[in-house]
Amino acid sequence: MGSYRMCVCFTRKFKVTEAAPPPDVKDAFKKYAEGGPHMTAEQLHRFLRDVQGQGGATVAEAEGIVQQVLQKRHHVAKFRRHSLTLDDFHHYLFSADLNPPIDDKVHHDMTAPLSHYFIYTGHNSYLTGNQLSSDCSDVPIIKALKRGVRVVELDIWPNSEKDDVHVLHGRTLTTPVALIKCLKSIKEHAFSASPCPVVITLEDHLTPDLQAKVAEMVTQTFGKMLFCPESECLKEFPTLEDLKYWIIISTKPPKEYLEAQSNKGKMSNSQKEKDSDDDVWGKEPTELTADPEDEKTDSDASENNQEAPLYKRLIGIHAGKPKGGLKEALKVELDKVRRLSLSEQALEKATMSHGTDVVRFTQQNFLRIYPKGTRFNSSNYKPLIGWMHGAQMVAFNMQGYGRSLWLMHGMFRSNGCCGYVKKPDFLMNVDPDGRVFDPKVKLAVKKTLKVKVYMGDGWHLDFKQTHFDLYSPPDFYTRVGIAGVPADEIMKKTKKKEDNWTPVWDEEFTFPLTVPELALFRVEVHEYDMSEKDDFAGQTCLPVSELKPGIRAVPLFDRKGEKLNSITGMPVWKNHVKKSLKANAAMPL
Repeated sequence: MGSYRMCVCFTRKFKVTEAAPPPDVKDAFKKYAEGGPHMTAEQLHRFLRDVQGQGGATVAEAEGIVQQVLQKRHHVAKFRRHSLTLDDFHHYLFSADLNPPIDDKVHHDMTAPLSHYFIYTGHNSYLTGNQLSSDCSDVPIIKALKRGVRVVELDIWPNSEKDDVHVLHGRTLTTPVALIKCLKSIKEHAFSASPCPVVITLEDHLTPDLQAKVAEMVTQTFGKMLFCPESECLKEFPTLEDLKYWIIISTKPPKEYLEAQSNKGKMSNSQKEKDSDDDVWGKEPTELTADPEDEKTDSDASENNQEAPLYKRLIGIHAGKPKGGLKEALKVELDKVRRLSLSEQALEKATMSHGTDVVRFTQQNFLRIYPKGTRFNSSNYKPLIGWMHGAQMVAFNMQGYGRSLWLMHGMFRSNGCCGYVKKPDFLMNVDPDGRVFDPKVKLAVKKTLKVKVYMGDGWHLDFKQTHFDLYSPPDFYTRVGIAGVPADEIMKKTKKKEDNWTPVWDEEFTFPLTVPELALFRVEVHEYDMSEKDDFAGQTCLPVSELKPGIRAVPLFDRKGEKLNSITGMPVWKNHVKKSLKANAAMPL
């Protein structure tokens, strides 16, 4: 008998099964529907008040939710009944639009001086990609403004003919874009996402005649939108409320710029590379001293007839440093407020020996932190060290991606995504002995966040069936944790759920928090891969202080922070406050 070969092919069905409501959802429905098959608007109202912590909710609002759910799920059901089944109730809880994890309204005090807020800040806002060779354009500026970014950075240089002004990353291969184009785009889109003021930080590399031309461009473009302080030196910044719909210019006064250029001509090459304010390409500062270009103060400088007076009058937030080292740069002047810039590395070194000086400086003045010069690929750094010390402008490459940028997105989901987040009181307080918050001091646990991760859904709608695995449904697991002060940081992981597009984890986690005001709740979903690196399946980051209590739907985002259309996770959380508040106080995820 002859031999033969046989090939047998096995097929695997990618069946998507709809997950049943988890036990807590069933129990809540049974309790508030009073054992019946339907939940009325009045019963839903009691659930919103008791479980979801929405004490101000009305019966009319509950009726609106019922109507929206029925219209979406049953279309004509609104004509037959006005109550929810268990599946309807589950659908409502799983809807990020109807049951979001945080508020979308501005609710922080907006009447404090501008320096009392963390501000959503971009770095090299005009770059479309990497820091060395990407195009310069107004497109990333528009995108950032639409996301809610409130500080836009423009590096301005003379064009090749020295008769006009370009925006580009100096001393690199980036292609320029005209300054006037960027200014017009800022005017058009400045307040599309938020009415709060937009700050334009100018890194100025211009001659006096071109500074005068920039002053003319800025004045003609923004007109009455431009904030021009009555006094050259403000003793305190106006309030955020008073500055709504204003454009604010922040840069060095022309006199300081001219002196800097004069000083640069006398410097060695190694000195020229030390630059922690102009942010041009080059090495990071190795010593915590004042920038060589800032070594002369206004009071030391002689009058220079070449300076552009109109340009100087347009500056709303003055940048630069006084003469001397870092200790002198962090000195608080009673009759003058200003902006100081430090690289991420310089900040880390500063906080080692001058941490409380940094906190005290930021109670009145602005501190801007920017990425180190070796981040060629537009990556970012950890923002928490800046926020812990009160830095208002933690500048990020918004065109990048990665976990650090996710934290930035998470922080500025606070306060209705308006781009301004009120700094916690402890960063602004001074005790009777004149002491300020010391980030190095070990603190007791203030709150404990308890989170139960129920389930996730929607991957089968946003991804192809073979995206995660060619031969079977995905094996999802979730990482949850806290980003915040070092004592609070931790990540934990659920078990993986094999071969399931709609995983149900139903696992609970506890996170003790010493500084909940700065804590960010992190969620990452991954798909387990035995032979290769696990696949990314979505992420989100949310401020703990903003989380709404109860059972909430959490939308997920891709690596660049863009919302995934259909994917949602469902956790429930509680926040227990120790000592100062009652232990049964519930708090948002």
